[in-house]
Amino acid sequence: HRLVPGILRAGCPCGGLDQRLQRKHGSASALPGSRGPLPRDLGLDQDHTRCRRLRLSLLPRARCLFDEPVHVKVAGLGSRQVVTLRAQATDERGVVFRSAAVYRADGDGELDLCRDAALCGSYEGVEPMGLLWSMRPIVPHKYFHWSKALSPHLVRFSVHDGMDVEEKEHGGALAEVINERVLLGEGVVREVVNFGKGNGVLFTPPGEGPFPGVLDLSSFASEKRASLLANKGFVVLNVSVMYDKPAKINYLELDHYQEALVFLQQQPKVGGDGLGVIGRSKAGDIALSLASFVPGVRAVVWINACSGNMGAPLHYRGREVLSPVTLDLTKIIPAADGASIIKFGVTDPNSEENRTSRVPIEKATADFLFLASEDDLNCDCRASMESMAAQLWRAGKENVEMVCYPRAGHLLEPPYGPYCRSGLHGFLRTVVMWGGEPQAHACAEVLAWKKVEEFFRSRLSCGHPKTKAKL
Repeated sequence: HRLVPGILRAGCPCGGLDQRLQRKHGSASALPGSRGPLPRDLGLDQDHTRCRRLRLSLLPRARCLFDEPVHVKVAGLGSRQVVTLRAQATDERGVVFRSAAVYRADGDGELDLCRDAALCGSYEGVEPMGLLWSMRPIVPHKYFHWSKALSPHLVRFSVHDGMDVEEKEHGGALAEVINERVLLGEGVVREVVNFGKGNGVLFTPPGEGPFPGVLDLSSFASEKRASLLANKGFVVLNVSVMYDKPAKINYLELDHYQEALVFLQQQPKVGGDGLGVIGRSKAGDIALSLASFVPGVRAVVWINACSGNMGAPLHYRGREVLSPVTLDLTKIIPAADGASIIKFGVTDPNSEENRTSRVPIEKATADFLFLASEDDLNCDCRASMESMAAQLWRAGKENVEMVCYPRAGHLLEPPYGPYCRSGLHGFLRTVVMWGGEPQAHACAEVLAWKKVEEFFRSRLSCGHPKTKAKL
């Protein structure tokens, strides 16, 4: 069912919608305009009739791009009334995520999350987007999976009387609204494509172009970052680094990702004198290797990865060019909740034993942006970042920018998704701690995402008016 945003009209026995107000304000109730049973995965009440003049609003509208903030406001409460605001969403795999925070209305019975501080709950203080990034899974060690660009991410916001932050299903909301968070902007074309022996998903922004081209490498399949970059005026090809199950891969072939670069460069709307590459974790060291061994890479964004080749040997043109960084499993630290800290099990990429695994980035002509989270528990990415900068400087190159984010964890992503404390490691197939503190990590994601766009825009300019996709 299409979820229609609207306002619950006080005094109306059927809770009807005023369509003009709906279009103007982007506010909603318990969705009285929807027909038939409501989607079960949102856990919405069908008893939506309320007797109070109360409105929960998302501004400027209830439908937005995934990486856009919304302004949450409540009006019609009692003077100084204490209420609990909640958010709930269900990911692609059916896992439910929830958050709750207690607020006190002002003397006029109004709440403004850009102004008012949460008293307690999933977070405290003034956090305009806190209800989104503080959502936690009801099942431990779950990452929020939302990777398909064609499907909007739906979040239910609700207001409840009194103070109750227990993580359970709650009915009896005073007001509700659905926030539809979209990955694909208006006019952006998504196309599944084949290149050489591989495949990927190509995102092309609206307009004639030319546009800068970016190869988005994800360790495992995810279209989130690629689609959001395309909204900003880049032609983006998303390719999964793992083109098979990790257990079946004896080595990775750099030729596979070179074919993706060539395919992207041949797109009619791609301009400029080179391409950008972005990757996090394992995809990050593949991005380094592309810049070091393959021509045509102009800008690289490396996020929370290693300075050496991780996981499996890397082959190029039929021979091994990099061996994998060794692991010391005896240094993995088990945690009380069943997760493990693997950071100290990754041996030093600059050690003599890993000499043949270190990526020779001094050979690259690309510019680099290194983004490292200081509290990453997957690997010592700050040490890798600093050693790579020294590696470039020793070669007489200054083509690098570095940013370190205090108290942020490994999974640095586009902003406003739920913070993930721990989850299943895709290669080791065990539950690991990702690190970071929720508030600091959420802040880092906002800053890092802005930095990524600025870096690519400055390094990959096509001399063409910038075009961005909107809703």
